[in-house]
Amino acid sequence: MNLPPINIGNIDIKLAFGGFVLNVLYVKFGYFHTSMREHSHSYGSYELHYIPSGQGILVAEGKRYPLTPGTLFMTGPNVAHEQIPDHSDPMAEYCVFLEVLPGDSQPAASKYSTNKENLLSELLVNTPFWIGLDNENMMALFEMLADELSAKRIGFHHMATNILEMIITRMVRQYTKHSSSLLDVPVKTLDDSRMLTIENCFLNEYHSITLGQLADRLGLSTRQTERTVQKQYGVSFKDKKQQSRMGAAAQLLTTTDMTISAIAAEIGFATLEQFSHSFKQYHGMTATQYRSRRK
Repeated sequence: MNLPPINIGNIDIKLAFGGFVLNVLYVKFGYFHTSMREHSHSYGSYELHYIPSGQGILVAEGKRYPLTPGTLFMTGPNVAHEQIPDHSDPMAEYCVFLEVLPGDSQPAASKYSTNKENLLSELLVNTPFWIGLDNENMMALFEMLADELSAKRIGFHHMATNILEMIITRMVRQYTKHSSSLLDVPVKTLDDSRMLTIENCFLNEYHSITLGQLADRLGLSTRQTERTVQKQYGVSFKDKKQQSRMGAAAQLLTTTDMTISAIAAEIGFATLEQFSHSFKQYHGMTATQYRSRRK
């Protein structure tokens, strides 16, 4: 299957969606050859995933779901999730990452929406997790989006915006056709570049990032940064970093043959003793016990 890649780069795309505005932070395409370790998104952040080919497993909210061609799923605020590919048939994925902004961010002409449109947007923000099989021909939309972004013909920004609106709309329409987890989620906002910086630091630099370093990158004081992390995740910087470290440790224990000492060093602990104490305190068992039970 020859799948077209998508990357919006630095293009600013905001979608009027019922009573909200969706700030599209990135659209990406790629293949999973290794697992994406367990992580979660901040308040107001949603990630749409579409699997056009390949096989794998999604672990979300403590449950395992098979990923097959045509699978769609949305992961919203504080939904811990992990993607595990089938190495004999690695899955491809289109991913749309967006931030929900309040409706007063819309231009005046865009603020008029029907009750059905408002229901659609409320269904999106009140559903932190949903998974099902596509029955709205989403692949055709991703192909159209890829064509517009690669060719960059006159009006491509307008076209890309319209196609992304259709992608989100067709996604949320399908919530009502399958069972879904409907929970109220607070919708908060943060400057998009700062939000991505925070997300990426906890996902990729959990082993070494400090509060001071993150504050410097955000252009904020350490106190402001601490408040920002608390606002976005509901926990302190220290607790969020520990959560990321322990998630990475759990993945390494179950997917590699690395020694426990090597894992401790890999995720940023100075000594094995410090790691062992933290791991047992967090997971309720030793690293050795965790590895033997999960493998």
